[in-house]
Amino acid sequence: MKKSIFKIHYAWWILVGLCIIVGISKGGLNNSASLFLSPISEELNIGMGDLTLYFSVAAVFTLLFLAFAGKLAQKYDIRLLIILSIILQGGAFIAFAFMNTVWGWYIFAVPLAIGGTFLTVIVGPVLINQWFKKSSGLALGILTATGGIIGALVQPFVGRLIVSDGWRYSYIVIGVAAIILVVLATIIFIRKLSSEKGLFPYGMEEAKQGEDGSNTTSQNSGVTLAVAKKSSAFYALLIFFFFLTAIASFMIHVPTYIVNKGFTQEFAGTALGVFMLGVVFASLLIGVLNDKIGTKNTAILAMVLGIISVSILLFAASSSVMIFVALILFAFVTSGIGIIAPSLTSSLFGNKEYSQIYSTVSIGLAVASIVALPAYGYVFQFTGSYSGGLYAILVMLVINIVVIFVAYNGKKKLEQAGLWN
Repeated sequence: MKKSIFKIHYAWWILVGLCIIVGISKGGLNNSASLFLSPISEELNIGMGDLTLYFSVAAVFTLLFLAFAGKLAQKYDIRLLIILSIILQGGAFIAFAFMNTVWGWYIFAVPLAIGGTFLTVIVGPVLINQWFKKSSGLALGILTATGGIIGALVQPFVGRLIVSDGWRYSYIVIGVAAIILVVLATIIFIRKLSSEKGLFPYGMEEAKQGEDGSNTTSQNSGVTLAVAKKSSAFYALLIFFFFLTAIASFMIHVPTYIVNKGFTQEFAGTALGVFMLGVVFASLLIGVLNDKIGTKNTAILAMVLGIISVSILLFAASSSVMIFVALILFAFVTSGIGIIAPSLTSSLFGNKEYSQIYSTVSIGLAVASIVALPAYGYVFQFTGSYSGGLYAILVMLVINIVVIFVAYNGKKKLEQAGLWN
């Protein structure tokens, strides 16, 4: 019905809804969390390491929730789960406004993690996998890029709001707005697949072409989780996920890093806005490069750009222009979590048991958040500088380049053993 009127497959309207939902949850709530750290630390006299420890609490519950989040998405109405999740995540932001001790952040990190994990990690891949039998990579790229656009709009606004009205009022405004917008987007755009209503996956006709079933076989080729877990490629990918997330986690500390370099809080908000624009550009370019030069080469290029970015932050951060350049380049690394990570999983292990393999190696993402976020904070708390953390990031970027080669060598062994089918 909608297809005949608008000449657009309903899968693309699902993507519009996802862009709003995930963009607000990730670009609006999660990414703006870093802007609150410095003013909270100063007003309540809480050490930066102690305060950022709440991110680790959230990461622990993210790790626990990932174990069954996918099953919830299969069993219950995903629209209800989305609404409940934003109430938890946005509600945690509202609750933060009334806290006076660091324990408040530790407590409300739990609903923040449960709601945020479902909205930023689960719902996008699940719905895109359901609705897109073709162009799923493009859909992921658009989803990630849109999160950057929303973040680019929200970050400067939040930075100015904190400066003008304080961090408590800003928490409330952002939390309430997020809940309202996500609930509306869910009601308006998100639908279930239904043959009776003519709601089929995009590209289903192409997927069904050919009586020999060649397309179906191609889509389901690969290895099982049991086989993958016995390969060097699996553990190399797990390490890659761990370090990729550990590297990207530094973005939480960037506003504090910028302020510590002598810039204003308002400039820090503007810088994050520039970074989010970089995410838009990087996401779209990574998607194109992934198709043109392959996932392996794209992943290596992203790590190299990360090395250049961190080098600028270490040795040329006195210039506002160079900070902008560094953050745009760093966006190629952070965008990798949403595009390169799932693409590497598919490239290395195929689609036979993709969701199980991806959710398992995603443990590396959660563990990295537990370790890296407070580690950077404590480095700053005890040394007064982020230099030690930045040098550690350089090492992790180099290691990631090495493990990419190890992973693809492991894939060759699986193919030679006849385990890929």
